[in-house]
Amino acid sequence: MPADARFIFICGPDDFLVGRAGKARFETMVAESGADEFSREIVSGFAANVGEVETAINRFRESVQTMSMFGGKRVVWLKDVNFLGDSVTGRAESTLKLVEDLQELLAAVNPAEVAALITAAPIDRRRAFPKWCEKNAEFALVGGDGDGAAEALAGVALAEAKSLGARFAPGAVDLLVAKVGLNTRLLVEEVSKLAMYAGEGAAIEEAHVAELTPNAAEGDFFETAEAFFSGDLRWTLAALHRHFFAGGDARPVISALQNRNRILIQVRALIDSGAAKLGPRGLDGMPSAAATHAVRFGEATGEKSSFNLFSQNAWYVGKLASAGKLPTLRRLIDNQQEFIAAFEELIRRPDEQEDVLRDMAVRCLGTG
Repeated sequence: MPADARFIFICGPDDFLVGRAGKARFETMVAESGADEFSREIVSGFAANVGEVETAINRFRESVQTMSMFGGKRVVWLKDVNFLGDSVTGRAESTLKLVEDLQELLAAVNPAEVAALITAAPIDRRRAFPKWCEKNAEFALVGGDGDGAAEALAGVALAEAKSLGARFAPGAVDLLVAKVGLNTRLLVEEVSKLAMYAGEGAAIEEAHVAELTPNAAEGDFFETAEAFFSGDLRWTLAALHRHFFAGGDARPVISALQNRNRILIQVRALIDSGAAKLGPRGLDGMPSAAATHAVRFGEATGEKSSFNLFSQNAWYVGKLASAGKLPTLRRLIDNQQEFIAAFEELIRRPDEQEDVLRDMAVRCLGTG
């Protein structure tokens, strides 16, 4: 942190994490300055267009430049700034000029008179303003970016569990992050639910997560998919019966099977080529394989896709690959053909969905 930092800048890819960190920092600033309700102000930085960007910055300028009614230091928080990211509003030439004005304003802030805090998510760190903030502010990046995001979310889950008097057993937090994805609010809610279920002081087990946490990230944790890829025909048929007895539809089942099968085809191809291997912790060699092959899957967008193995959570891929006996490449390709055939059959027999999927499962698993 620069010794002459004039303001505090907290940013990151996740608005929930950044907002929570900002709230805690603002409360600390208020307590340290002894600012009363007339000496502190929160200004919304959320803007849907350039006009709202201008309004937010003008309000922040007025607040920063207003003298405290009874003397003492003012505390001002520009909250939920969203115009520093790579968005239509953020890229607009008028917005960029307004951000330059904001930079001039912050450079002139007297920290002895005003404690200024800005929280922003998401941000484009390639731009001049965030780089300037890193050098001139008390700067904090919350949540990490890229691959660090999953690690940051795991840290959030561990901290939340600790605050609730709970803890995670080995593997449980990784499974939770893989199932929830980059949804911090849901992650926090799930930790609270799991901690209550496990009981005070008890460990949250991997089995608890598998049973109680909905799969918001991958769409592949349906019971039928688990049963099918374990190679257990009896379990698969029973799972299908439970699914349709509860009024379920065939389409999400086929989608789950196809998504997982696509990933396993890519895993099997890597293993057969010697680029990776199955180890005691799942799939070994995925980072080196990604360095060699990921470029062939297109530009990374940060979105998960079953068509791109390297867009998936590495722990999740290893879990899928080691969940049961990994089928041969020929079997996996045959599976994909069977899924397509079943989908076409469903169009012809829409009132016989369970029968169609039962027949498909028998063809795929009954000969193994």
